[in-house]
Amino acid sequence: MVSANRLELLQIADAVAREKLIDPELVIEAMEDSLAKAARSRYGAEYDIRAHIDRKTGELTMARAREVVEEVENHFTEISLEEARAMNPEAEVGDFISEPLPPMDFGRVAAQTAKQVIVQKVREAERERQYEEFKDRVGQIINGVVKRVEYGNVIVDLGRGEGIIRRDQLIPREMHRTGDRIRAYIRDVRREVRGPQIFLSRTAPEFMAELFKMEVPEIYEGTVEIKAVARDPGSRAKIGVVSHDSGVDPVGACVGMRGSRVQAVVQELGGEKIDIIPWSEDPAAFVVNALQPADVVKVVLDEDARRIEAVVPDDQLSLAIGRRGQNVRLASQLTGWDIDILTEEAESQRRQAEFAERTKLFQEQLDLDEFLAQILVSEGFASLEEIAYVDRDELLSIEGLDEDTAAELQTRAQEKLEEANAKALDEARELGAAEDLIAFEGLTPQMVLALARDGIKTLRDFAECADWELAGGYSTIDGKRVKDDGILEPFDVSLEEAQELIMRARVELGMVDPADLEPAEDEEGAEGEGEDAATPAAEVRAEA
Repeated sequence: MVSANRLELLQIADAVAREKLIDPELVIEAMEDSLAKAARSRYGAEYDIRAHIDRKTGELTMARAREVVEEVENHFTEISLEEARAMNPEAEVGDFISEPLPPMDFGRVAAQTAKQVIVQKVREAERERQYEEFKDRVGQIINGVVKRVEYGNVIVDLGRGEGIIRRDQLIPREMHRTGDRIRAYIRDVRREVRGPQIFLSRTAPEFMAELFKMEVPEIYEGTVEIKAVARDPGSRAKIGVVSHDSGVDPVGACVGMRGSRVQAVVQELGGEKIDIIPWSEDPAAFVVNALQPADVVKVVLDEDARRIEAVVPDDQLSLAIGRRGQNVRLASQLTGWDIDILTEEAESQRRQAEFAERTKLFQEQLDLDEFLAQILVSEGFASLEEIAYVDRDELLSIEGLDEDTAAELQTRAQEKLEEANAKALDEARELGAAEDLIAFEGLTPQMVLALARDGIKTLRDFAECADWELAGGYSTIDGKRVKDDGILEPFDVSLEEAQELIMRARVELGMVDPADLEPAEDEEGAEGEGEDAATPAAEVRAEA
């Protein structure tokens, strides 16, 4: 007959397990650990005392365990093989000999100790259960009830756990009171000493994307895809969408009948205005769309710097920039490009300044009158090199320019360039530039001078350069792209050209075996698929 006292242990374990939503086995194991600890406080902490509760009857048994060893060093926890075999003939080294202990009456202190151990073990099991439950829900929206507000942070009761929305993750001017229902995005779940921390957010761009997924069936089904989101929480947002079905308008699907779908999201976000933008693979078209409601007259792209110059009508400058720069800032976040806004008048003034500068260059260097210099600039010529080495027929195609004038123009340009080159070489030699660097094919005298001014005076110095040191590049520092100026960047030397020059210098100096540069024919995809091997150093450095 099982006594009520024994059954009570199993009933308590079952009740605690149900309340805390954990495995009853974990509670019983916690009880065993606590009872063993209480027994050690009675018999002595040196002993290895183990408790066992029968899972069916609830009967508690205590035993002292000792390990069988060749040579006993600790008499409290070890037993010699000879003694062990006297108790159990089949005992071997490494086995444990268990000796039953008589029933004991736990005192008040021992019982309190046992209770603390049980509480601690149950709490650990509960924390582990919470972590396992929520760790796979990162990236989802969850509903909860505001439990309390502490120092601006909102503690949310999630039913089987507790989440926190930090002050900076709350939408500005939004008020939350205890008992309010709240919806948030699970941003992160971490294991911490005081239990799993569930970090929630209402300002994350992903929160808006998930809300649209809930409101727009086409997004949930994958017909319409959200490509980018940029938010100024509580004020304004832009969302870029694209349709994978030509029969579905992505903007219309997100807006809904009479704006019902977008209004549901707006209400959840406390009145945040949302611009829904058609996404495009063409960065110029996407930027034009992203700057809505402003009209963009034209754009100029700098792909290396990921910078776009957008020209807008004079009366739309403030609209394009937005209040406190909000519109252009959100457009930049949405597209991933730095955007400069110029008015048509400002762009016209800049073009005029460039025109005047080039006209003055040709007047002074080629000894031309202003009219002829202006004609050359208007035809697209920007430097002496272009005039000196352009095909003669291109100059003759300019109205009013005859054969003799064209020949004279090219002669003057070539003489000026030769004069400038000779002067550059003299200065480079004075700075210590070696002849092997000066004679290296691919470097102009002006390039050699620029290198010498930067301390690169021999071909070996040049061969030891990194490609980005010559061509320039971009580093990512604290999430921002920072420009690195290249020594040969003013001469329009690209990263690929810099790599080729450096490699030729290394081959010429014997630093690299030319055979190592040839792609192996027997390797599948050796040409064109080894992207990792050919990744420019500047890009690798930027990603790092």
